Amino acid sequence: MKNIAVIGSGTMGNGIAHTFAQFGYKVVLIDITEEALTIGLATIAKNLDRQVSKGTITEKQKKEILLNICKSTHMESGVAEADLIVEAATENLQLKLQIFRELEVFAKPNAIIASNTSSISITQIASVTSRGDKVIGMHFMNPVPIMKLVEVIRGYATSDDTTSRIMELSANLGKVPVEVNDYPGFVANRILMPMINEAIYTLFEGVAGVNEIDTVMKLGMAHPMGPLQLADFIGLDVCLAILNVLHDGFGNAKYAPCPLLVNMVMAGKKGIKSGEGFYNYSKGVKEATVAAKFSKF
Repeated sequence: MKNIAVIGSGTMGNGIAHTFAQFGYKVVLIDITEEALTIGLATIAKNLDRQVSKGTITEKQKKEILLNICKSTHMESGVAEADLIVEAATENLQLKLQIFRELEVFAKPNAIIASNTSSISITQIASVTSRGDKVIGMHFMNPVPIMKLVEVIRGYATSDDTTSRIMELSANLGKVPVEVNDYPGFVANRILMPMINEAIYTLFEGVAGVNEIDTVMKLGMAHPMGPLQLADFIGLDVCLAILNVLHDGFGNAKYAPCPLLVNMVMAGKKGIKSGEGFYNYSKGVKEATVAAKFSKF
């Protein structure tokens, strides 16, 4: 697998494209607008500049990595030569199903199609194709160029050959692949999201404020960042979408998203991406907000 197509140039998509290109793969980055692609490529260049400043790559290597990436707004031509296609679109089931219906038509018959979904069923995604054996989950962690873990999710029909190839490929990217089965939230988010949701409930119920909750978890549990800051980093809309998948998939009330999270997403407070969530980022620094105005605190 030498030719890679990545669908979606947002945070995860451009990070995935960056990582493949850094390890010498030829990448086509695909999105629906030139503007989105320009922003995605600018983000990759900025992150490469950071690597150059840290001495982890040279200026020459940066230029070579960027030359490994080309962009396209056309799905059909963008995936035509791809040996592996990684879908990294928004965490929306209907959107992903539509993309996979198109890939069924446009991708080479022997191409492997992976989804970077963080919670949606690989089996359900694969059901709209006739190549379920070649559909798999590759759940990268954010920021992709730095984080080592890749959850490799086997759908019901995913073949042993596809799984072993993706496990090997992930290791070739300097990642640590972990094979998991296809159930809501997989492993990472099945454990992480209830913790984040409980932190939001702790704020909502007036037990403590934003800084206090995050400080307890950082200093008491040795977490690199508190759960409320992490939720901002992931995106509160993404957290809500994953919790809804867990709640719908298991039918268990313990996964029901906190009303405060629902209100904040409806109000457009989505975390870093919107400039405000549990913290305010508009001044270039992280300041705790009064998210508690919607809570009992």
